[in-house]
Amino acid sequence: MKRAVVIIGAGQAGLALSHCLGEAGIDHAVLERGRIGERWRAQGWRSLRLLTPNWLNALPGSPYKGGDPDGFMTKEAFVESLERYAWQWHAPVETNIEVIAARRTGEGFALRTSAGDWSARAVVVATGHCDRPVIPFSAETLRGPLSIHASQYRSPGELPGGGVLVVGASSSGVQIADELARAGRRVVLSVGKHTRLPRTWRGQDIFFWLCATGLMAQRLEDLADPEGARRQPSLQLAGRPDRADVDLATLQALGVELAGRVRGVGDREIAFADGLGQHIAAAEAKQARLLDQIDRFAGVTTPYRPEPVVTPSARPERLSLADGSIRSIVWATGYARSFGWLEPLALGADGELAHQGGVTSVPGLYALGFRFLRKRDSNFIGGVGADAEAIAAEISRYLDCNGRKAA
Repeated sequence: MKRAVVIIGAGQAGLALSHCLGEAGIDHAVLERGRIGERWRAQGWRSLRLLTPNWLNALPGSPYKGGDPDGFMTKEAFVESLERYAWQWHAPVETNIEVIAARRTGEGFALRTSAGDWSARAVVVATGHCDRPVIPFSAETLRGPLSIHASQYRSPGELPGGGVLVVGASSSGVQIADELARAGRRVVLSVGKHTRLPRTWRGQDIFFWLCATGLMAQRLEDLADPEGARRQPSLQLAGRPDRADVDLATLQALGVELAGRVRGVGDREIAFADGLGQHIAAAEAKQARLLDQIDRFAGVTTPYRPEPVVTPSARPERLSLADGSIRSIVWATGYARSFGWLEPLALGADGELAHQGGVTSVPGLYALGFRFLRKRDSNFIGGVGADAEAIAAEISRYLDCNGRKAA
């Protein structure tokens, strides 16, 4: 099969770009290894809702028109919205086709897929930032407890009875710990670097302020520490209908036990580092600076701060896995990308896709939907549209110079 452009991935990024290319009359196809929004379908617990309010989740050509702009969609509702979006704009999606290899040739790219060979003048990698689940310690060294990544967690009732260790205190970790504690489980939460913010501030959702102050639109070149920004943990937030905070303070109130980050794993115990207090203090200080910035923007001078997190005086240095009190471990330890199938010249020394604003050094190869691709909200649903428009313009210029093929 021949196309001017092949987009790999039919999540929000791939579909947004498909809309932009379609509007420009550029021939293309979207190849998806599963179904539309497959990662949303396959990963995430049953009660998961989007972290961003509905008003912020618009895609190009499709502003939010529902009756609950401040609500939070379930993952099932979001998948349905992606399917409607693809149908509405006649996106040329080919499902259940996995790209096994994509290599640069003299005239473009040769793609080997599970459904035969394709060729394209340009290729866009829109496979998402959350590609390969990462567990920093081998589960094979653990004997006794069930050990799973957060992407495999579904509900409290699907774990063995007994206590649960949740490793990681970013968005997924605190939400899973919250759900388990509310289900009556003993929960130990291993805490490393994290980013705390209130769900609402001064009567508005926190994302209202992050957008209004321009923080979500910040580019890497605007920042003093770009690499630090890329590595920043996801926000401790939950898209709950009651708009309640889910952070270390609320988890402590539910009886969740806080421990330091995991520093070692054996077959009979897990050891924790002793930096819990420093991580909590750093998150509190960062939250205070950001809320001060918002208050200055809003012209508010009334002092107020969320309830602080109290560093527990007694915290475990080790946790026994031999006494049966901990029956499950959930690793909310993030993701990595796997690009072994992609043109090697596009990869950096770290194995990541190397690009500047989504444009790689390989002619005709682009990226979309990755964290901080062009700005802070590049991997957010509502932020991918502007990036998609920019990448579509880059592709159009490239095709004009290298033999454009239009629909």
